Amino acid sequence: MQQNSLVGATTPTSKLPNRVEVQLLLGQLCLNKKQFTQAFNLFAVAAQSGQPQALNMLGRAYEQAWGVPRSISQAIKYFEAAAEQNDGWAYFNLGDLYLSGDGVPQNTHRAFFYYVQAANLGVNKALNMLGTLCKKGIEEAPPDQTKALLYFQAGANAGDCWAAFNLGRLALEAEDYSTAVHWFDQSISYGFPDYWIFLKNYFQENGFPFSTRILQKIEIALQSTHSL
Repeated sequence: MQQNSLVGATTPTSKLPNRVEVQLLLGQLCLNKKQFTQAFNLFAVAAQSGQPQALNMLGRAYEQAWGVPRSISQAIKYFEAAAEQNDGWAYFNLGDLYLSGDGVPQNTHRAFFYYVQAANLGVNKALNMLGTLCKKGIEEAPPDQTKALLYFQAGANAGDCWAAFNLGRLALEAEDYSTAVHWFDQSISYGFPDYWIFLKNYFQENGFPFSTRILQKIEIALQSTHSL
């Protein structure tokens, strides 16, 4: 089956750019402006090319109901089509669905497999998810703290803020405050506004000896976004 048969023929194509890369960029800009219908139209047209990133973004549109009724079955169809072409984020998105059981039977073994594929294709965020699964245990398998630590370290060393955060939490559990501060500091440098807000709430709700110092760094990071 040709890739362009995955997309319905009803999406309007007039006045849309021809190049897939431009369509994806414009689609992302529409998402940033919450113009979801326009974003969906751009992703749908881009996906007619069969390009894996476009297929993945169309899957995301169906998963998140961006300008189209939510359909997990449609999302999985496009994620799988993109994953067949080794798109790492498509594998990651499949992992998320099977981990949460969102529209599919929950299957942590399958989620783990998809996250491994995503990590092998360079999606650093998947390393944190692998660490999280190992820390909790996968179905009948007991938690594996050693593997969890290795995955978190790999993710943090690759610049993932959530992996660095989890290393900070592990250090807190061991009452190793200097190591905890190091990883929380790193997570701030790797992070983004939504993460900084999450971390701010985390430290405001949990009183640690170094909370004031971390909160000051978070405020500096948040202020830097306002000055842009």
